[in-house]
Amino acid sequence: MDLPLTTGSPTSSDPTGPATLVALYPGPALRLDPALAVSEANAEAEDMMDSDPRWLPDLRTWLSASSVAPGLRSVPVESVRGIMIVEWAGVPLPDGGFLLLGRDDTLERQLRHTLTESRRRYKDLVEASSDFAWETGPDRSFVFVSHKGALGYPADALIGRDPRTLALDDAEDLPMPFDCRRPVDHTELWLKGADGTPACVVASALPLFGPQGDWIGARGVCRDVTEQVLRSNELARIRNRERLLGHIVHTLRDRLDAAEALAVAATETARALSADGCRIYRAGEGTASGDGPILSLVAQFGPEPPAMHGALPALLERIADGSGQAAGGDGTFATRLDGQLGDLQLIVERTEYRQAVNGALLVWRTGDAEPWDDDDRHLMSGVADHIGIAHAHLAYQERLRRLSERDGLTGLFNRRTFFERLEESISRPESGPSSLLYIDLDNFKAVNDLHGHQQGDAVLKAIGTLMTTGVRPGDLPGRLGGDEFVLWLGRTDERKARIVAERLLNGMQGLAHLSAGPEKPLGLSIGIAIHMPGRGETVRELTERADSAMYDAKKSGKGHYALAPDHRSGLPSVLPVAESAP
Repeated sequence: MDLPLTTGSPTSSDPTGPATLVALYPGPALRLDPALAVSEANAEAEDMMDSDPRWLPDLRTWLSASSVAPGLRSVPVESVRGIMIVEWAGVPLPDGGFLLLGRDDTLERQLRHTLTESRRRYKDLVEASSDFAWETGPDRSFVFVSHKGALGYPADALIGRDPRTLALDDAEDLPMPFDCRRPVDHTELWLKGADGTPACVVASALPLFGPQGDWIGARGVCRDVTEQVLRSNELARIRNRERLLGHIVHTLRDRLDAAEALAVAATETARALSADGCRIYRAGEGTASGDGPILSLVAQFGPEPPAMHGALPALLERIADGSGQAAGGDGTFATRLDGQLGDLQLIVERTEYRQAVNGALLVWRTGDAEPWDDDDRHLMSGVADHIGIAHAHLAYQERLRRLSERDGLTGLFNRRTFFERLEESISRPESGPSSLLYIDLDNFKAVNDLHGHQQGDAVLKAIGTLMTTGVRPGDLPGRLGGDEFVLWLGRTDERKARIVAERLLNGMQGLAHLSAGPEKPLGLSIGIAIHMPGRGETVRELTERADSAMYDAKKSGKGHYALAPDHRSGLPSVLPVAESAP
């Protein structure tokens, strides 16, 4: 709810003065007198001063050092929900005092940090393609290893192990990329394989540093080049495999949109393997009939051959839950299915990230095509590694998008996302009316004052559930902040909007046990504004009409809804203005 800012003297006849602004501001707000003492504070500011009085002296010091308009200042505040960062805007008043308006900046800072970290991790892992990806921690031991392991060791045997125990006896004191303090690019070193024989690897690595600049480990990749060194006649084939894998990895890396990158990667993988078709699957949130995840198709190249009809679901379930070909006598199973299906030569490879299955990669050749050889399988395995990383990156993107669009407490659209989507909705041509409900909680402050913020949060969560019950695709339930909510009902006329308002009012009866008491029952005041397309009404005008109607409902005794006048007519579309639930 946008409020005008006026720095004139606060009087009872000035509804836009600092006193009114402090009371109505949707976040914490303070008014300081010329001596920087608090002369007025709204409920949120009082709660902050009660829970943590240390932040106010910091603001006083900041204001006393400002010779002109002070601008913005961020301070940490300790609350029952942890440390929050509040950004304050200071406005000097004519009497020498200041008006302070606060905004919770905690979530935005956390999102920026999470986005930066996920992008950096993804770039570090994808920029170098190899057979063995790893990460070491502050104690120099392995904390992450590619699911295939390395040098004959399974991944589980390397996690927690000091990499220096893999060095040859006469090379234990030499510098190694696993604890590097500066970037290492294609350095060659000899290590001991699982069977004790020497193995040559080429390593690339990046050091990792904490926020204070302290070393916390390293991250990199190694490629076993023993066969290239001992058998030069294999070198050309291995280089060709790496070239094809590198091309696919660059395809994944250079596309900003992860979903588009997977579609291109399916085409490039099929071409690199001379395959007739390729399918990339991604794990969903549910589980299949076994213990593995449900795999859904996200990218494809080439039409599905008839031989795969009906057989594909069972095949994917086997690869997802690990019931593929036996890998040995220990009861474990291979992560790849490789064989014949009708006239098809198939390879199905699981994709993983940090040893968790997140998808599958399938390729096939038809007719009398050449069977798959070891180079094909190695390339397929390398592509599957990076597809697994791409799946993880896509999951990061989706999670960050949800965090940036939703209110963390109620799960409703946050203020920014709601108004962005409302702007899109009313700009689309519609043949009939739509409705905006502006909703404010009645007697909510009494709940916080009597029972504390924990029960207040329970009330807000319950309102979020109430608002999302029965909504249709295209409806927009949102939380503007505090105890103010909005609900956009597309293609909804006045009669249907009244029905929804009555449903919300009736639904509050189920939340009576959360009220502060019988004399302060929880309720809703709802303003309804009917939007008619083609009349040029802006989002701001529509919101102000609904907001004003909400105040009309509240003035009529709370627990009511009121209908806003038509846009620019000044007359209510239906009388009486205020109504309550039957």
